[in-house]
Amino acid sequence: MSTINVFTEATPNPASMKFLVNKLLVNDSVDFPTKESAESSPFAKELFKFNFINGVFFASNFVTLTKSNDSDWADIEVILKEFVKGAVESELKIQEKAEADVVFEGTDIEKKIQQVLYDYVRPAVEQDGGAISYRSFNNGVVTVELRGSCSGCPSSTITLKSGIENLLKRMVPEVSEVVSEAL
Repeated sequence: MSTINVFTEATPNPASMKFLVNKLLVNDSVDFPTKESAESSPFAKELFKFNFINGVFFASNFVTLTKSNDSDWADIEVILKEFVKGAVESELKIQEKAEADVVFEGTDIEKKIQQVLYDYVRPAVEQDGGAISYRSFNNGVVTVELRGSCSGCPSSTITLKSGIENLLKRMVPEVSEVVSEAL
């Protein structure tokens, strides 16, 4: 078994921090915004036992943790790094059920929007410890959901409007606006 290393990285959201590991954790992303939502995840359930954890989000080789307002990263970062290292080394499951392959559904325009989000937007959003999911396309308006560190992040509106919206308008002319369910 190779040694698991855990590194932390700040995110644009001061309440969230990325804990990166040198191992693939999941192929897609999984969000547990509440303790109740973590029932299917032994890993997330254990993290929520820390009373200062308010959100858990997994993607590729990292977990983004959102802390309570009354806790300080300086006090909890080392504890969480050790926990994540131990959980990954012991192969604590992130999800009980198997992950499905990515499938885009809907009209040709909707499939194109989903492909652009998956290929261009998802990797950038994951760099900041978050995730984006396509929700709908109606009368030129694309609705997405932001999760992980992007949920509640002060700069997510700017990212959504000047980044994601501009990219989609350029690549899919039928798009006139992008809105988020999580803002």
